[in-house]
Amino acid sequence: MKKIVIKSFAKINLTLDVLGVLDNGYHELAMIMQQILLCDDVQIKWTEAQNADVGTGETGDASGIKIELSTNRKFLPTDNRNLAYKAADAMIERYGEGKSGTIRIDIKKRIPVAAGLAGGSGNAAAVLHGLNKLWDLGLDVAALCEIGAGFGSDIPFCIMGQAAGNEVLADDFKDDPLSCHCALATGTGTDLKPITGLRSHLVLSKPNIGVSTAEVYQGIDNMEITEHPDNDEMIEALKKNDTKVLKKNLINVLENFTLNHYPIVMYTKNMMQELCSSGCVLMSGSGPTVFGLCRNITESKAICEKMLSHNKESFWTRTTW
Repeated sequence: MKKIVIKSFAKINLTLDVLGVLDNGYHELAMIMQQILLCDDVQIKWTEAQNADVGTGETGDASGIKIELSTNRKFLPTDNRNLAYKAADAMIERYGEGKSGTIRIDIKKRIPVAAGLAGGSGNAAAVLHGLNKLWDLGLDVAALCEIGAGFGSDIPFCIMGQAAGNEVLADDFKDDPLSCHCALATGTGTDLKPITGLRSHLVLSKPNIGVSTAEVYQGIDNMEITEHPDNDEMIEALKKNDTKVLKKNLINVLENFTLNHYPIVMYTKNMMQELCSSGCVLMSGSGPTVFGLCRNITESKAICEKMLSHNKESFWTRTTW
């Protein structure tokens, strides 16, 4: 039996712009994605079968590879509705020939679910990394991203961030040009360019609601959006650590829908803006999580303490670098 534990980091959006709708119905995006330290732990075990145990696995193919998945969040599915399970399936389909045994995935969740933080996508990325390592495949970040893009638009960025943020993967990806903590994402979010990341402490707060990503994107199609981020300007601001320009471009156009249709998200954002001395507060993804940039760890802890009295899923953390 071989095993590995991968830190599955959350992400926030420093910018998120929607440029239009593509012919395939997906939205064309331009956004800056930043990895943060808040993470799940994903343990992947590979147990090779003895000859007597070889047989058809739970995946339904003839490879004889079985997938077992567990999580500390009992309401989450543990079958192919879970992105981590899909990731194992994808690796079996491509690289499982001639192998027999059991893939065991154990996920310790800390990242809020359905929060706009790419928690599930990160778990899938961790499984891709884990099996790449346990099966000695030697795939680079680009190859892993190509696999992940097939079943989740946030997965490629999570793969890039985990390559940069996990010590257990450091030797494999130290010279990989796509190993990074921050990236400009275009297209459907899977065309990624590494950029200089943000160094900041921050606080996250998720209201106790779920927001449908599909509903948000459909909703903004019928809205006039007057304010858009300038991603080129934001990239330069990150290079120079120019807080004034960064604050100006800290824009997520999906707020136009979510803040108007979910008052508790608007309430959370307004409250955090009163508390954060930086004034840099934004919703991540389609919501409902809101994050605020803090001057130091002391401020992030103090704000988190106040936000916990309103939203129990509130966290102090920082970006990765």
